[in-house]
Amino acid sequence: MERIKQAIEKVKQNKKTVSSSGVKGNGPAVNKSGSGLGEFSYVNTKTVELDGKLLEQNRIIVYNQQDIKSTIFDILRTKIISKMQQNGWKTIAVTSPTQGCGKTVISVNLAISMARYNDFSVMLADFDLKKPEVAKNLGLTVDHSIMDYFNGQVELEEMLVNPGIPRLVVLPNNKAYKDSSTLMSSNKMKGFVEDVKDRYASRIVIFDLPPLLATDDALAFLPNVDCVLLVVGNGMCSKSEIEESMRLLSSKNFLGTVLNKSDDEWRGYA
Repeated sequence: MERIKQAIEKVKQNKKTVSSSGVKGNGPAVNKSGSGLGEFSYVNTKTVELDGKLLEQNRIIVYNQQDIKSTIFDILRTKIISKMQQNGWKTIAVTSPTQGCGKTVISVNLAISMARYNDFSVMLADFDLKKPEVAKNLGLTVDHSIMDYFNGQVELEEMLVNPGIPRLVVLPNNKAYKDSSTLMSSNKMKGFVEDVKDRYASRIVIFDLPPLLATDDALAFLPNVDCVLLVVGNGMCSKSEIEESMRLLSSKNFLGTVLNKSDDEWRGYA
């Protein structure tokens, strides 16, 4: 783990980053309160109830607010939201240097934590079109792929799912797409991102992207988002892979790094 920390420190060169020791081993909605965000009642968006035991198995710890380790994501959430508010940012990409770092687990936990922050509604979009895993982590049954929407076969509202958590909608995907980088860099994709982020005044959109060094999808998509978070898995990346990833992100609005699968023990505060 020490070499990971050294690589991060070397490349960021006094840049301020958001960091945390991660976890180890919408469609149209009606605001019923009439002010602020208040309560949401989903009209055209399918609502499902999640299986708490499955989420625990998949390390989605924020769903159970009694789990003291969920505080890790609340701290990460607060740091990220503060930075995004300062800059007027509404869209964030989550990626990693290589596969196996746990970026999807971080994305899902972060989305749930943000949705519980009453000032925002949150959309979590699975845009890892090479290996989509958001639905798997949440235990969702998905009838359509992202490409069904972009090909005009279904409406966006038919794709979205509210996982029983107020102010959160998920855009899942059930199929890998071979030529995904072409879509990621297209004007159609640019228009989609602009549309979903502006549908509601107080919305944050989290895009779970493929690893930076495994495919060009993430690099093709990043110009569409306001900022990016890098997830580094302890023992999953070499020093050179971390340095190369941070170099590729140097021209982006880089929020910082999350060290996932850390050996450090979370002591909490009670």
